[in-house]
Amino acid sequence: MKNPTVRGVVHLIEEVKTFGQKGFRKRLVVLEQAKGTFTNFIPVEFVKDGCDEVDDLSVGEEIEVTYRLSGRRWQRDEASEAKYFLTAEALSFRRLSELGGREAGSSSGVDANDALSEAAADDDVPF
Repeated sequence: MKNPTVRGVVHLIEEVKTFGQKGFRKRLVVLEQAKGTFTNFIPVEFVKDGCDEVDDLSVGEEIEVTYRLSGRRWQRDEASEAKYFLTAEALSFRRLSELGGREAGSSSGVDANDALSEAAADDDVPF
């Protein structure tokens, strides 16, 4: 079965974070997708050696990420409620354009707060 992909413009690239005694590393990259009235922000995590592949990536580039879904269960103790977490773990990416069709440093022209205020007035909030 082929792994799924997601396309978007790089919105944020976090620094590499290291966890535990074994030095597990992960790095979050957030993709932005303009979908009608609202903008989707899709977090994908690069792990281990994949963290280094992101070094040459820049905010504003349009990319396609191949990912797999990873789920975790966490429970403090037997008496507490179990929590479940879902992560899109990036396997690889490819560049589709250098700046996602926009000039470097420019915005989409739509202020997120204005869009939310307008949606709230229409009772069409997505959450």
